Amino acid sequence: MTKNNHFHKLNCLLRDQAVNTSHVNEASIYQYAEMLARIENVLVVVSDLRKGSSRIFSGGFGERLGLDGYTSENSIWEKEILRMMSETEKEEKFIAELRFFHYLRRLPKHRKSECFLLSKLRFNDSFEVMHKMYYIFDENMETVLYAICVYSPMLFDFNGKSYIVNSITGIKEELTSATDNAIISRRERQILQLIDQGMKSIEIADALHISKNTVSRHRQEILAKLQVKNSIEACRLAKSMGLL
Repeated sequence: MTKNNHFHKLNCLLRDQAVNTSHVNEASIYQYAEMLARIENVLVVVSDLRKGSSRIFSGGFGERLGLDGYTSENSIWEKEILRMMSETEKEEKFIAELRFFHYLRRLPKHRKSECFLLSKLRFNDSFEVMHKMYYIFDENMETVLYAICVYSPMLFDFNGKSYIVNSITGIKEELTSATDNAIISRRERQILQLIDQGMKSIEIADALHISKNTVSRHRQEILAKLQVKNSIEACRLAKSMGLL
């Protein structure tokens, strides 16, 4: 499996949870993105999770990257931007966004709109870029309708790679493997460890004193939460995330 396939998997996770109706004014979102790009000279990407498409607004920084003619994408992923990143960097970006998605799912509804993702990315193995991502939810604050990504030069440096930032209090929390407990449960992690050791479902069932059907159900939950298609991919990604 190529690491780029992770983006397809997270794409499915986001697309599957999107609803068909919304109180959000689509035109106002694009107007905001265009104005933000113009005023702050940043590159802004608005991804519509229902349509599976994106619009790109290039300020001065986008022109510096050579992306001033890059205006749309038939995907919620910015392929031209991803091409500037190494495979390792792309996987780290995917993991941070997966962690961010699951982190918000466990927050109370009234707090979800308070947080954004702040990441440090490296382009072309030469310079660092600041990446901020915001989610726009439906009126019930349950499903993500739009993702807004803002790319700019590093306006200030920070330790680590990715943080969840509360835009009201200013409090930030680093996204590390310690935040992954919200993604898979203790039992799922235990089963994943046994899978990584080469044990089959019936052997895992005997070792944990549970039924084979229960093991199979946990396997499917693990694949869905990590957005991978088989146990080999699940183990590899879990190791990258520090879960194993």
